[in-house]
Amino acid sequence: MDSFAAEGYIQARKLAKSHYENFPVVSVFIKKTLRNDVAIVYWFARTADDIADEGNNSPDEKVNLLNKFESDFIRTISGNPKNPLEAALLHTINTHSLSTKDFLNLLSAFKQDITVNRYESMDLLLDYCSRSANPVGRIILDLHGIKDENLKLLSDKICTALQLTNFWQDVSVDFLKNRIYVPKLELSRFGVFSDDISSTIDTATFKECIKYLCFYTNNMFKEGQKLVRQLPQPLRYEIAWTVNGGKNILEKIRKIDYNVFRERVTLSKLDYLGLAVLSLLNE
Repeated sequence: MDSFAAEGYIQARKLAKSHYENFPVVSVFIKKTLRNDVAIVYWFARTADDIADEGNNSPDEKVNLLNKFESDFIRTISGNPKNPLEAALLHTINTHSLSTKDFLNLLSAFKQDITVNRYESMDLLLDYCSRSANPVGRIILDLHGIKDENLKLLSDKICTALQLTNFWQDVSVDFLKNRIYVPKLELSRFGVFSDDISSTIDTATFKECIKYLCFYTNNMFKEGQKLVRQLPQPLRYEIAWTVNGGKNILEKIRKIDYNVFRERVTLSKLDYLGLAVLSLLNE
């Protein structure tokens, strides 16, 4: 590794440590030899997500910035990085034979997030998750030398469930950004027909819809959890910790009677510690 890439990894590690996430990015359960790689992948995803979701740029400006970020990525993987972060990303992709399709899928999802703020059906939402969340899990498996497609399909279940959990957790936050990820067809199934869901938040029908979606998501976690026992240490602890974190959020939503519009549940530091212990005990 040259000094250019080494500096990029240093910058990426600092970025990963500076951002709060529900599920830690570079945790003690990631092998030390891979923490630079996980951090640089996080930089890529975090940077693109911030372009799509932060700042005061217009939608067209955000799409243009993401297009520029994508063209920079294509230039980078062609062997022409122009800054330390790009050099580090290229080094990780080449070292671990990562699929560039996963990175491009992430970018397509971020672009979609700019232009689409409602989803008609669960199928359309799941298609979005297949590009916004699943590539991250696939990249993590590739970093660990795991190429088995059946294991990647289980990883997809976990990643999609994590994304859905975040949607149900963040209903109130997303609504302020004019985004509603609860599919219209699911709302209508429970008798919620108004496009203005703020007028329905105190109704039993809306909470029943959220309850069903949490049940659906929890079952997806259970299906994907079959992956954990098939992973090497310490990755299995990381994934178990992550799955337990998602399921814990769903349990917290249950405890507030699915009133996600009125209250946004979070994990405390004590929760994180408990989840870490639980992940170890389940080994």
